[in-house]
Amino acid sequence: MGTFSHQWFSSINEIDQAQWQRLFGDEPFTQHAFLYALEQSQCVTQKSGWQPHHLAIFEDDTLVALAPGYLKSHSYGEYVFDWAWAEAYEKHGLEYYPKWLSGIPFSPIEGKRIAIDHANPNAVYQYITEQLSIHSAEQKWSGWHVNFCDQAQATSLTEQHAMLRVGVQFQWFNKGFETFDDFLQILSSRKRKSLKKERAKIAQQNIDIEWLQGTQITPEIMQLFCEFYQRTYLKRSGHLGYLNMEFFTLLHALMANTLVIMLAKRDDNVIAATLSLVGANTLYGRYWGASEEVDSLHFELCYYQGIEFAIKHKLNCFHSGAQGEHKIARGFEPVLTYSAHHIVDGDFSNAISDYLKRERGHIDIYKEQCSSLLPFKNE
Repeated sequence: MGTFSHQWFSSINEIDQAQWQRLFGDEPFTQHAFLYALEQSQCVTQKSGWQPHHLAIFEDDTLVALAPGYLKSHSYGEYVFDWAWAEAYEKHGLEYYPKWLSGIPFSPIEGKRIAIDHANPNAVYQYITEQLSIHSAEQKWSGWHVNFCDQAQATSLTEQHAMLRVGVQFQWFNKGFETFDDFLQILSSRKRKSLKKERAKIAQQNIDIEWLQGTQITPEIMQLFCEFYQRTYLKRSGHLGYLNMEFFTLLHALMANTLVIMLAKRDDNVIAATLSLVGANTLYGRYWGASEEVDSLHFELCYYQGIEFAIKHKLNCFHSGAQGEHKIARGFEPVLTYSAHHIVDGDFSNAISDYLKRERGHIDIYKEQCSSLLPFKNE
């Protein structure tokens, strides 16, 4: 085995796109183009609290691992909530920020966060965690974090003494359905009637749904979607959202083949829209916006249409984002998510480790309770 070395990059453009794709493959959120769009649009910058700080690992002169990374000056847009950790630091007169985070900004999507191409991946994980810990101490970061990694990667990181954290999301799984009615047949009678009644409200309000993919999505449609997205964020959160028009324009220009926009129309006027991305086996429902409040339209456009799309295109899974217990009644099943954490300060590390062990017990109980509420027939 050769000698490992590493290099930090402050822009995704400093890393060859072909090399990046060689390691990460074609899943949409770790594509070079997706991360480039975030940077080029200034959605992720030092000013926005997401300073790009990507990590590359080499063996001799060969690139063997990559991790998209960011120096964070806050914890917004992460969906693995560590606000309490930051508050504890502040109460003790210590600085929690900056911290280093490997993850996809504003996207609670599980996947490969550290891409490795090496005969001995454990040796690479060991080198990465050692260098991250050393660098955190030297640069006075509070620690490093790898969010929404897959279970195998979480295991590899915890074997290198990172702390494991689990959470719960709700995802819909395609059990070989040919039609939406096939899906309805596995629901209990009461739940099936409830979903049908909810969907019927859309037709009763003279609303039609249209799907647009790839080149069917015009610049005008993308701009309209962005306006809906920002208007909805402004109403809900008091700001225009994490993403801007330049990001959506770049996403359309660079990754049109992965995009799906679903439009809700009344009398040919678009009143709401969703933007989703399609992976190899999964539909990722990501962004939504509307110009007015319409009964049951959010459920129809954000959930039922996604299920219809996944069935039609024979996708295994529909991932509709973080949280949302209301998804359970609509057939979205609880699944565990994983993240790995290292805290430099020994006392805080011990305290957080104890907290995570207690939290894991609560998460397991919560997941079991959610599973008991699923609307499926008792077999």
